[in-house]
Amino acid sequence: MFRILESQAPAKQNATTTISTLSGRLQSATLLEDRRAAILGLRSFAKLYPASVASGALRSLISCLNKDVEDVDTTKVILETLLMLFNPDEKSPEASEDIALWLADEFTQRQENITVLLDLLDTSDFFSRLYSLQLISAISTARPQRTQECVYTAPLGVSRLVAVLEDKREAVRSEGILLLTALTPSAPDLQKLVAFENAFDRIFSIIDAEGSLTHGGIAVQDCLSLLANLLRLNVSNQSYFRETGWVKKFHGLLKESLREQDSPDSVADWARPQRDKNVWGLLAVLQLFLTKGSIGTQANQISFWQNGVLTEVLEIAFHRSIDMSIRAEALATSADLIRGNSNLQESFGQLEVVSPRDPEEVLQINGHAPTNTSPLRVNVLEALLDLALAASSSIQAFDVRLSACDCIKAYLFGHGQIRLFFLRRAIDGHMSDVHEADNILTILIEDPENWRGTDPYRPWTASVLLFHLIYEDFDAKNAAMAVKDGDAESGEEVVTCIQALTGNMISAERKGEDERVAIGYLMILCGWLYEDHDGVNDFLGEGSNVQSIVQLVVQDDHSRVLVTGLCAFLLGIVYEFSTKDSPISRETLHQLLTSRLGREQYSDRITRLREHPMVRDFEVLPQGLNSCTPGGLPEVYFDRTFVDFLKDNFSRILRAIDRAPGIEVPVIANGIQKGISRELVDSLRAQVEDRSQTIRKLESEIVTIERRLGQEQADHRKAKESTVIELGRIKNINDGLQRNHEEYLQKITTENQISLLEAQRTHESVMLSLQGELQKSKEDTQAAVARIQTRTDAEIDDLKSIIRSLESDLAKSNKDHVQDLQIAHEDYSTKTSSLESRLQRAEEKAADAEARSVQIQGDRDSKENSRKAVQAELDDLLMVLGDLEEKRSRDKKRLRALGEQVSDGEEEEEGEEEEEADEVD
Repeated sequence: MFRILESQAPAKQNATTTISTLSGRLQSATLLEDRRAAILGLRSFAKLYPASVASGALRSLISCLNKDVEDVDTTKVILETLLMLFNPDEKSPEASEDIALWLADEFTQRQENITVLLDLLDTSDFFSRLYSLQLISAISTARPQRTQECVYTAPLGVSRLVAVLEDKREAVRSEGILLLTALTPSAPDLQKLVAFENAFDRIFSIIDAEGSLTHGGIAVQDCLSLLANLLRLNVSNQSYFRETGWVKKFHGLLKESLREQDSPDSVADWARPQRDKNVWGLLAVLQLFLTKGSIGTQANQISFWQNGVLTEVLEIAFHRSIDMSIRAEALATSADLIRGNSNLQESFGQLEVVSPRDPEEVLQINGHAPTNTSPLRVNVLEALLDLALAASSSIQAFDVRLSACDCIKAYLFGHGQIRLFFLRRAIDGHMSDVHEADNILTILIEDPENWRGTDPYRPWTASVLLFHLIYEDFDAKNAAMAVKDGDAESGEEVVTCIQALTGNMISAERKGEDERVAIGYLMILCGWLYEDHDGVNDFLGEGSNVQSIVQLVVQDDHSRVLVTGLCAFLLGIVYEFSTKDSPISRETLHQLLTSRLGREQYSDRITRLREHPMVRDFEVLPQGLNSCTPGGLPEVYFDRTFVDFLKDNFSRILRAIDRAPGIEVPVIANGIQKGISRELVDSLRAQVEDRSQTIRKLESEIVTIERRLGQEQADHRKAKESTVIELGRIKNINDGLQRNHEEYLQKITTENQISLLEAQRTHESVMLSLQGELQKSKEDTQAAVARIQTRTDAEIDDLKSIIRSLESDLAKSNKDHVQDLQIAHEDYSTKTSSLESRLQRAEEKAADAEARSVQIQGDRDSKENSRKAVQAELDDLLMVLGDLEEKRSRDKKRLRALGEQVSDGEEEEEGEEEEEADEVD
């Protein structure tokens, strides 16, 4: 029986087949209930088989989401299924990161898929809003850039997202904050759009509703993260935030957190970690407004100052009950608030804060107990020096010390007058009889035995501050060089500040003090002596210091690479900027470096310093308490400015030893150039000496020439007197010659007039004769032209009669000779036309001859040439007539040859013409 039932039972289905069946059913279903049932079935497989469900039903699910959006239950099931596909079970055999990427691509390839999710935010249903936000977050995690574009271009997409911040349900609101935070970190246009949707107001409303910084939970922290994303590197949003008056909100939040801290109930221990995170987050947001080099930083600094933000930040920084990390961040923020703004730097120095010293240290003031119990307030600079140079500072307060040092550096940054004022205050305090524990000069110049074995960061911090006071400031360097210990009048040895610093560095290194102490001194010396000839000469005034530093470099055992490298770097600076007049000349110093140290060791020490991780990787290494090794000190050795200085001048100092001793490096200090090439000076001096000898030689030659000139002047006077006498004699002779010349000129003039009259008469007679000849020639020419014209007309008539007779004779000839006669006729016609053309040319030439005769009359000077031209024309006409007669005789001969009769008169006329032609020839 059981076997029969088993045989009739349907075949077992596996998960793949079931998913395929459900996907097909979802795709083909027409009823809402059928689609919902299929989706519920797919949801049960989504966690374990995400790839199969996504490949078979993803597009159907998205299609149903568009189609059934009005049905809340169906929408909820679809969103749950899609979320399961993005977050499958870790034990699933199909789990893979590629599934999320593929799902995100399917959603973002079509804008309407993201738009339908954003449309769900308009509904009031809790799950529809929550799941749609979570789904967009999942898509953004996989494809952030494409999701940002889809949200940005969706109609009212950003408005709907920002409106979620007003949702009273915490889960939906928190999810909206997280989604906006995920969408805005690297999208400036989206940041601006979110900000202009009144996001700042809504963010601060959430912070207030959650209990502000003190009592607010993770939601406040998320709000601050979103606020940071909207403001980071976005000048437009920062300006909008500042101009809409939200800066005062910062002041209110900080002030409220301080008030809660000072209240009797204070803050519960369990709430302090979250409170610290919130305060730290707000301080980080403040620093976003103060980015170095940004165009809006100055305006932001002024706005924060005017709204009292700096005061509240300083109160947090010096509040003893607040965590050290928060105080350090507050000091760093204070530094950013004043850096590079001269007005704020000057005002900052006048502020007062709570003294950072323990109450026991300030129990009595000037020998009396304080009359009130309020905390003692001191100048902010004194308080910062107390924090930075505290002798008994714990390792946990290292970040506070470092931030206090940074705050002082920001106070000094870019303001020469403040630096000089600060340094002079330190100098006056050091030179006075009153001992100041926090005086940087006193700490650095005093006997190292006083602080040996204590915190090495005390002298190191003092070194950093002094380095920033004198770095690239020649006025500050000169002021510091005036500091000296010892009275020369009392017989005491006078030790300058540079020499004292060098001696303390050598002493600390020989006695095995922490290398941070020597590094601090070397940072000062390198920054001080660079491009400072006077400082280098001061340093070389104590020759033993150079020997000791060379010895430290030579005896390197590779355990203190930083110190030996800086010592070699310092020696390179000293040699680079030494002069011939230095206490130890450049030549001697060069011999010392090359003989005792050698170029190879010199280059090796500096190169190893540059390649040391603390220098090479300074920008990426942590510079604070988090770099501390277990049981040791923080791995902080250098100041950032000094590292930049070292890297910038590494190549120059490395090659300094190769520079010849005779060449000095020029330096421009306060507009005055210092340092020249000694070879150039020597060559100029030699040239001056040569010029002096030349001048003396020229002066002696001038004396000789002056004597010669006097003799020549006397000779000139004598010659002048004789010349005057000779000139008078010549003048008399000239007057006589001039009188004779006038008589001769008058005689010549008379003769010329007579000759002119004779020439005029001769010319008139010649002209008359020429006119007569011209008239005669004109008459002869006219007669010749008339004869030629008459004769030409007669010949033309004869030729025409001959042609007519020839034509009649040819018509009567035999038919056997018709063809020949036709040819002859054509020849006669051609020749006749030729004769007519020649006759026409003859007529033209006759007319030309007549024109030329008129021209002869007008041109008397060319009479003979005109006559010859007329004769030549007549000759041409005769030749033409001769040609005509010759052709005529040939025509007659041809007619005879053709059997035609020619009259005797024609032959006689022909003979006469030939005779005339012969006579002409």
